[in-house]
Amino acid sequence: MKKIILIAATLGIFFTSSAQKYMTRSAQVSFFSSTAVENIEAINNEVAAVFDAATGDIVIIVPVKSFKFDRALMQEHFNENYLESDQFPKADFKGKIENAAAINYSKDGSTPVKAVGTMTMHGVSQAINVPGTLTVKNGSLTFKAVFKVKNKDYKIVIPSVAANKVAEVVEITVNSLLAPLKK
Repeated sequence: MKKIILIAATLGIFFTSSAQKYMTRSAQVSFFSSTAVENIEAINNEVAAVFDAATGDIVIIVPVKSFKFDRALMQEHFNENYLESDQFPKADFKGKIENAAAINYSKDGSTPVKAVGTMTMHGVSQAINVPGTLTVKNGSLTFKAVFKVKNKDYKIVIPSVAANKVAEVVEITVNSLLAPLKK
């Protein structure tokens, strides 16, 4: 009888934790553009993310105006000329972590994952596959990923006068610490 209770309790903990939803409103997304003339980097710490461990669904919402640059003029050009953040105030990713069901959310450890879905930026939606790592530690999750996007794929036009200063391909880094959503 004690074994049955112990097994039921263990399964209950596993199913409860594997069906858990996780979220944050302070994930970090940064981007890096490297050319022979100059490097451009911006960081955004106001990113919202939600992950459902039961389904693998993940949503990341990035307020475009929250990117911070070293120089105010870069930030102004980014918002007004390139990303047109008044017209397109957010970028987002909606998709699934492909192997989410194979992760043991009750045990600390890291697992390579692939997020597959749609990224929308500058009013353009593109299918995208993002390799990353999902780490479980003390009941929270960290999703990290580094990937590249082409400006032209999102209809981001770089004027010819700035073409040698802004890379055609930009590296994006996601670092998201997600806490369990309280029921």
